[in-house]
Amino acid sequence: MEWRHSGSPCPKKFRVQKSAGKVLASIFWDQDGILLIGYLPKGQTTNAEYYSSLLVQLTNISKDERRGKFTKVVLFLHDNTPAHRALATQKKMAYLGFQYLDHPPYSPDLASSDCHLFSGLKKQLNVRHFSSHAEVIASAEIWLDGQTS
Repeated sequence: MEWRHSGSPCPKKFRVQKSAGKVLASIFWDQDGILLIGYLPKGQTTNAEYYSSLLVQLTNISKDERRGKFTKVVLFLHDNTPAHRALATQKKMAYLGFQYLDHPPYSPDLASSDCHLFSGLKKQLNVRHFSSHAEVIASAEIWLDGQTS
């Protein structure tokens, strides 16, 4: 109910356009810049199998783009999500030659992606309306391409 005169028109209801929804990106980067961005397909969840496939892609890209810098052991730091800590993921990392660095539960000094990369990306994408996942991805790619190491 609302207070109005009997002769005044009914208020207009604003229809909010449906947003494209969330897009999950796994971004792998080193001191020289971004190596791989993996966008989770719509309707799929991040699990050990998906994450392991990203690690294989990362290995192939690292060997091509960082030819002289790729050694037998790569120190790898990521957070403690279930997909990262799963036994299948740990086995794949060992097979690919990644040495896992334990990530403390709360370590803002080691959360460089949150501070360095994602805060700027969030500011860029904030309050913008996207009608599709492709628009979100394209906008994120444009911003990420402009970033330097």
